[in-house]
Amino acid sequence: MARAGWDQNGHVPNTASKKKNQVSGGPERRRELLDTAAEVFAAQGYNATTVRKIADAAGMLAGSLYYHFDSKESMLDEILSTFLNELWEGYDAVLDAELGPRETIEALVTESFREIDRHRAAVAIYQKESQHLVDQDRFGYLVDSQRKFEKAWLGTLERGVAAGVFRADLDVRLTYRFVRDTVWVAASWYRPGGQHSPEEIARQYLSMVLDGIAVRGPGASGEPGERGAGAGRS
Repeated sequence: MARAGWDQNGHVPNTASKKKNQVSGGPERRRELLDTAAEVFAAQGYNATTVRKIADAAGMLAGSLYYHFDSKESMLDEILSTFLNELWEGYDAVLDAELGPRETIEALVTESFREIDRHRAAVAIYQKESQHLVDQDRFGYLVDSQRKFEKAWLGTLERGVAAGVFRADLDVRLTYRFVRDTVWVAASWYRPGGQHSPEEIARQYLSMVLDGIAVRGPGASGEPGERGAGAGRS
């Protein structure tokens, strides 16, 4: 049902327009509207985006959106929660597989690029807006996800160092931040259907990152192996 009123900003939908422009409330149309809203939020920023701008991009009157969503906050909430739920389905499958540390990093990075392919706009919104959204109770799950994300990556890196797979002198927190930021910033330039698949981008990325954190044998890259097989030089 359509709301009789809007939020504290005083935006009131045009109920007459709603009656003339009813649209299907099916899940496919809802998904299309969320995809459109995500692109507008990502391009213009959440605060600068109005319901009218989303409606214009969707080719409909602003009032018609109230047959689907009661506010732009509801749209943003669904966009981010859908993205994070899918992300964690993939991450949890990787973590439950009990792979080795290197293989876990490889799988997590690959899953991350797949999510960028599926939810590029949502990732961009998350990158830009989450720092401000976490102050709102409605988006408290963003904090929980960030903590879970950090625990998964730090735990895997620490496990790799302990197992002698990653360098003993590795600063795991710094490495985590580097990997996190360099992976997710891809949402700013990646476009689905481009020259490279998410898996190919992940493979290229991993070939650069893992060579920098993995233990190297004696003489690798022209450096003498002074610290034994369990730890390489930086």
